[in-house]
Order: sequence, then structure tokens, then C-alpha cells
Amino acid sequence: MVSSSLRPLEAPSPAHICPFDQACSYLDQAAKELHLDRGLLAVLSHPRKVVTVSIPVKLDNGEVEVLAGHRVQHCDVLGPYKGGTRYHPDVTLREVSALAMLMTWKCALVGIPYGGAKGGIALDPARYTVVELERITRRYTTELIKDIGPAIDIPAPDVGTSAREMAWMMDTYSMNVGHAVPGVVTGKPISIGGSRGREMATGRGVMIIVREAMAERGRSLAGAKVVIQGFGNVGGAAAVLLHEAGAKVVAVSDATGGVFDPEGLDIPALKAYSLQNHRSVVGFPGAKAVTNAELLALPCDVLIPAALENQITEENVHEVQAQIVVEAANGPVTLVADRALENRGVTVLPDILANAGGVVVSYLEWVQGLSYVFWDEERVNKEMENLMVHAYHRVIQESKERQVPLRVAAYTLGVGRVAQALADRGLYP
Repeated sequence: MVSSSLRPLEAPSPAHICPFDQACSYLDQAAKELHLDRGLLAVLSHPRKVVTVSIPVKLDNGEVEVLAGHRVQHCDVLGPYKGGTRYHPDVTLREVSALAMLMTWKCALVGIPYGGAKGGIALDPARYTVVELERITRRYTTELIKDIGPAIDIPAPDVGTSAREMAWMMDTYSMNVGHAVPGVVTGKPISIGGSRGREMATGRGVMIIVREAMAERGRSLAGAKVVIQGFGNVGGAAAVLLHEAGAKVVAVSDATGGVFDPEGLDIPALKAYSLQNHRSVVGFPGAKAVTNAELLALPCDVLIPAALENQITEENVHEVQAQIVVEAANGPVTLVADRALENRGVTVLPDILANAGGVVVSYLEWVQGLSYVFWDEERVNKEMENLMVHAYHRVIQESKERQVPLRVAAYTLGVGRVAQALADRGLYP
């Protein structure tokens, strides 16, 4: 177990900024706007706890492999830590630390009583069998057994994980404490205390934010041209819901490539095709093939990067033709690109607002698990929509009052709430 400070002594140039430095930069912008005390800023700049664990796993062929797992807990001044668990080859401690910090501001922004956390293991899930992944997940959970819990830190799915991994984590934790604890994770199967509406939650939140942004411009979703990078849990759900609302989803992509139809893709048919085609949209009949790079440059009303971070950078930002960019992924627009889009009058709806639907419904799942009273999907969706719409309009109002971009407005609201709570609670001892 290792604890360390990750705040850089000197920030690198914007062109080479990493996720953690970028997160700190956004914090600094909000701190200047809020005139935060330097001591308070220093506290908020550092994760409270950084845990790195060794995960030895016996593979099906009898060989033993050792993986590194991380869990970063940024700030619990508002409540228990909350954040996903990511399985991806590019997982690093700094990336996980950045995402934990962003989760703190996200929870504060939408008004739920959580602090930010994030976990991850640097692995490619496709290289392991289901049995091996179960061993890895259970060992990772066991190594973190004292650092997670329904009143301490509540993991959830993220890139490379799903309800399956959350079920393994819940069972491992429950077996260690001697009784079932449904509140230890969220995003788990409904059969063991999961919430209805959770699978589509992040995508539904994206759809709600797009709808509100279009309404702000005096337009409805009907006929709006939408491009989505990423067709997984978030991008796929957003595509389905936007299509149902009447939007023209003209292009989507996944890790293997993309498809484009200027008249609008048949999203239900594309979804079915993707499932039959090993989760790839490539080759969908009647659509033109596009690369991920080409997709970002397509003319559209709304561009939704819903894959990984650093997709719109200083190298390709001049090619973006969208009027609105909605960050369904975490950090898909770099600092330099964000400023360039702002200067061109492109509206960027920041990730801590746009993709907050997932953590909102995770919170609702946690509440249901603690009370052992479970709701129908209509109530879950209604509760989530109320929180998302309220957060959106607070950001719009903050932006207008402070005369700042939406990202800065979102951060001043999130950071401001945490800073106020920290000031009210004081420092111990």
C-alpha cells in the first residue's frame, strides 16, 4: 500500500498536458474565480489517499501474472467516496487520480453527497478469459477490502468493466464481512440489488443535456444532426435515446471504425448489427465508412465524444464543425482545444455536467440498497432528470452571472460547494 502526493511542482506546457495536470488546471481556474484561500486550494489539489496494490493471478494455463491495481480517493468532505473501476491497458496512477478529482466536482455539481474516487487495473480485458477476469477482480477487491464499503468508498463500472465485475466485487466484499452488502458497489445486476435504469443512465443524462442545450438555442431535438464518437454503454445509449427523440444521428464510431449516413442512421438496426458483428459498427449496410478522425470533422449540430480522453486536441480542433460539443467521455477535449473552440463560439458542455447521469443513478441505487426499498424505472429516470436539468440551468446561470465559459461555471459550482463544506467543517486535528 502506497500513499503519495501527486500535485506537480511545475505544470507542463499545454500541448503536452496530462489528465492530472489538466484537472489541476481546471481547479486553478475555478479557484481564481472563487478567490479561494491558498491553503484551501492546496488541500483540494491533493488526493486524500492513493492506494496501489499488487494483484497476483493464476492464469488458466497455470502461469502466474502480477498486475498493478490502483484506487485513488480524492475528497470525502461531502460524503463517501464514489467512482468507477477501469480495466484498460493505458490505466496509470495519474489518470486515475485525475478522474477521482473530476468525480469530486461532478458529485458536488449535481448535488449528491459523495466525494470523488477512481480505481483501475492496467490490463486488456480481451486478453483474459472470464474465469481469469473473475480471479483478478476478486483479488483486487480483497486487497482493497479495508478501503471500500457502503459508508467509505463505493466502486462502479467504468471502461472495460460492467455489472458482471460489480457482482464479483459485491460478493467478495460480502463474503469477507459475513453478510450481503448491496450498497458496497453500484451498477450491479438488478437480481442482487442493482437499480433499474442504471444501464442507460449516463447516455440518458447526455441526451437530457443535449436536449436542454438545444432548447437554450430555441430548437428541439427533432431533426438535429448528431455525431457520436463511441458506441459503447454511453455513446450507444445516447444514440438510441436521441434517435427516439427525433434527432438525426448521422455518424457513430467504435474502436474499429465508424459509419456515416447524412440522412441519419437507423440506430436500432445499427445496435443489432453491432451486437451480431462482435460489437463493431464497421460494415453496416447502406452507410459510408469513416475513420474516428474523419468523424470528429463531420458537419453537425452536436458532436458527442463518448470514448476516451484527449480526442479533440490542438492538432484537429480546427477541423471540428459542430456548433455544440458534449463531453460524454472524461476529458475528451484538451485545454488548448477547449480554448480554441471557445474562441470560435462553439459551445462545450463539460464532462462533469454532461456525463453525470451515471453517478446520479448510482447514487439512487445506493440509496435503494441502503433502505432495501427499490423503485421502478420511471421513478429512477424522473429523479435523475430532475437533478440533471437543475444542474444544467445552474451552470447556465453561473456562466451568465460570472461572464465565464460553461466549463469554468461548472467548476466554480462544484469546487465552490466542496470548498465551502471544507471551510465549514474545518481541518482535523
